[in-house]
Amino acid sequence: MFTVCVLAFAASLLVASARVQMAIDREESKASEVPEALLIPSGNVVRKLSMGHDGLMADIYWTRVVQYFGGRLRDRHYEFRLLPQLLNITVTLDPQLMIAYNFGAFFLATPPPYGAGMPKESVALLRRGIEANPDEWRLWHYMGFIYYWELQDYQNAAKAYEEGSKHSKARTWMKVMAAAIRQKGGDREISRFLWSDIYQTTEDETIRENAQKHLETLKALDDIDEIRRVANLFHDQTGRWPQSFEEMSAQGLMQGIPQDPQGFPYVLKSDGEVILNPESTMRPKQDPLSR
Repeated sequence: MFTVCVLAFAASLLVASARVQMAIDREESKASEVPEALLIPSGNVVRKLSMGHDGLMADIYWTRVVQYFGGRLRDRHYEFRLLPQLLNITVTLDPQLMIAYNFGAFFLATPPPYGAGMPKESVALLRRGIEANPDEWRLWHYMGFIYYWELQDYQNAAKAYEEGSKHSKARTWMKVMAAAIRQKGGDREISRFLWSDIYQTTEDETIRENAQKHLETLKALDDIDEIRRVANLFHDQTGRWPQSFEEMSAQGLMQGIPQDPQGFPYVLKSDGEVILNPESTMRPKQDPLSR
């Protein structure tokens, strides 16, 4: 009886410590100068203290991940020092908790202001997930995506898609994607396909919003390429660069003033170069996606 009471007390103490840590996290989100720290930083220690309640504690720590990540984003604190540790503890407690890999990988990999900007830590998390869940082919997809988009490591991206394609439940496009990346490297159409898949399959609103912005940016890059082509055509016909979209319209080369997906008109410079409107919130990183 005494042993049972001790075990029950230890388990309740562990749950209480997790709740105390949640309260600390909330307070730290209000004061960025407070250093971030975990009361129990080791997943193995938490597992031993859980007294067999690994699943319950994994759910508690996953809740902490979501609260911590969401709170930091809400308060515009874009350093996420605790995120890798919290995810590590979560998947140590329950290696089959797929939501921690599926969402946690994107929480880690996505650059601020939508994520932590830790793509290497994201890949490490996914590798743990694959080791613990070898039948989950989508983990290979997510790894390939992060190698492709965030790290621009096309060789490892292709390897990830190729390895994932070997699973019996994998989609047929996994093998196609591996071949396409090997052949083309950073290709805009590949990026569009990958972001579209993320947008259509994710259940997390932050990830979906981020995917939509990337799809809009890819559309804007396509638009800019087309406007540049038309400006070059105008130059070939007249011997000078167009000074306005109206001039190109008068020449019969386009209709109206083109706008980006957010509704802002593109800017035509005097040398025929086309850029995004300064008021647009789209800010594509250095475009590796030349076609």
